[in-house]
Amino acid sequence: MALLQIQANDNVAVTLAPVAAGEELAINGQCLRAAVAVDKGHKIALGYIAAGQKIIKYGFPIGIAAADIKAGDWVHTHNLTTGLGEILAYEYKPELTELRPAAAKMFQGYCRPDGKVGIRNEIWIVPTVGCVNKNAELIARQAAREYGGMEHIDGIFELKHPYGCSQMGEDQLTTQRILADLVAHPNAGAVLVLGLGCENNNIGEFKKVLGSYNPDRVKFLEAQAVEDEIAEGVRLIGELAGYARQFSRQDCPASELIIGLKCGGSDGFSGITANPLVGAFSDRLTAMGGTTVLSEVPEMFGAETILMNRAANREVFEKTVRLINGFKEYFAAHNQAIYENPSPGNKQGGISSLEDKSLGCTQKGGTSSVTDVLNYGEQVKTRGLNLLSGPGNDGVATTVLAAAGCHMILFTTGRGTPLGTVVPTVKVATNSELFSKKRNWMDFDAGRLLTGMKLEPLADLFVDYVLAVASGRQTQAEKMGFREIAIFKNGVTL
Repeated sequence: MALLQIQANDNVAVTLAPVAAGEELAINGQCLRAAVAVDKGHKIALGYIAAGQKIIKYGFPIGIAAADIKAGDWVHTHNLTTGLGEILAYEYKPELTELRPAAAKMFQGYCRPDGKVGIRNEIWIVPTVGCVNKNAELIARQAAREYGGMEHIDGIFELKHPYGCSQMGEDQLTTQRILADLVAHPNAGAVLVLGLGCENNNIGEFKKVLGSYNPDRVKFLEAQAVEDEIAEGVRLIGELAGYARQFSRQDCPASELIIGLKCGGSDGFSGITANPLVGAFSDRLTAMGGTTVLSEVPEMFGAETILMNRAANREVFEKTVRLINGFKEYFAAHNQAIYENPSPGNKQGGISSLEDKSLGCTQKGGTSSVTDVLNYGEQVKTRGLNLLSGPGNDGVATTVLAAAGCHMILFTTGRGTPLGTVVPTVKVATNSELFSKKRNWMDFDAGRLLTGMKLEPLADLFVDYVLAVASGRQTQAEKMGFREIAIFKNGVTL
C-alpha cells in the first residue's frame, strides 16, 4: 500500500513510500496517477480541489487550496496556505470522553518524605547564575569519581544555564521559579545550590522564591565566600550523598507518574504513528489515575478547539482560551507572524501548514479530558491531562515540562534529534528507517504501525517500556550524557 487515507472524509492521502512521477496508485478502489515525484510522508490529492476550498486531513482542515488541485497532484506548501486567523473568540462545546478505568500497574521508584515519588535518585548541582557553570561541572565530575559508585545513587549532574544575572523583573523571577522547581524535583535525591555571590539571583534572593526546604537534602555554596569552591562543593556533595543513599527503589503505583509529552523534528508520519501511540499511552496512564502534560502552545494553533472542547469544565475551558490567545498576543507584541510554522525540516518531511502540524502534534494528548491548564513555571496540581504554557522550542519546552514535575518526557520525532533534558527523555521514532539509522538517539520504534502492527498491541509494549524506564532503564540520551536545560527569556539583558 503506497497511500494512506487517515479519515474517510479526507481529500488527501499520505504517501507511505516515495512515489515516482506517473506512477499509478490504487486506494479505496480508485486509481490515481501521480502528477510528479512525491517523497514519503507527503500528501496527494484524492480528487479535484478547487482554489479556496478546504484541504482535509485527520478529518479536519489543514489549510486552503491556493490554486486548483487535480486528483493525483502533490499537495504541499506550493498550493496550500493556512486558513487560520489571528486572536479568536471561542465557544465551549464540551465533547468529553469517559475513559474506562485501567488495570493498575507498578514500577520501581523512590518514595520521598514529602509524599512524592521519583524515578531517579540523582544528585543535582543547580547554579544560581551562569557564571559558575564550569565550577558546577568540575564539582560534579570530581564528586562523581568519589561518590558516584555509592549504592542507590543514580548519578551526580550539573544543570548549566546562562541566566541568573543581568536580568530584571519577570525574566529574573522566571529563572528563579524554574530553578526552584528543579531543586524540588523528586528525581533529585539531593541538591547542591551553587551561587557566585554578587549576582542578581544570589542565594539569599533565590531562597525567597525557593521557600521551605529540607537542609539535609538541599545545601548551598557561595563560591566567592570560600577559598576553594571545588573542594568545598565536593565535600558538600559527600554529605548530600549520605542523605540520598538512604532511598532505594520500591514498588510504586503507576498512578504516581507525571509524564511530559513533546515532539520535535516532526514529519508527515508523526500524526500517524508516534503521536497517536503516545496519545494511547496518555489515555492509559490517566485512566490509571496518573498524569500527563502537553505543552508547545504554538503547535496547538489550528487544533485548539479540539482541546477546548475536551476541557473538564468551563473554568478549564477559559484557562485554555487564555493560554492560546495569550501566546498569540506574545507573538504580536514582538511583531512576529503568529503562524510562522512549520520549520524547514517539518516541510521537507511532509508537513505543509501549522494546522497540519498541530493536528498531528495534539494527538499526543490522546482523547481524555483536559483537567487543568498551567502557567509557565507552575507545577502540576491536578491528576489527568494538563496543558502547560511553553513554546515549541525543544530545549525550553522539555525544561518547563521537567520543572512542572514531569518524571520523564516522551519525545516523538520523525527527523531525529539527540536532545535530552534533566529528566529521562524517551525518543519515539515515527518511522522505522529513522529508528534503525539513529539507534544511538532513538528508544522506541513507532514506525511499526506503518508495516501492519496495530496500535493496541504496540501501546501495550510501549507502556511496558515506559514503566521499565521509570524503574531505572536508561534512555539513549541518558547513556550519552545529554541533559540540557533552557529557560524562557522575554525581556532585556542588562
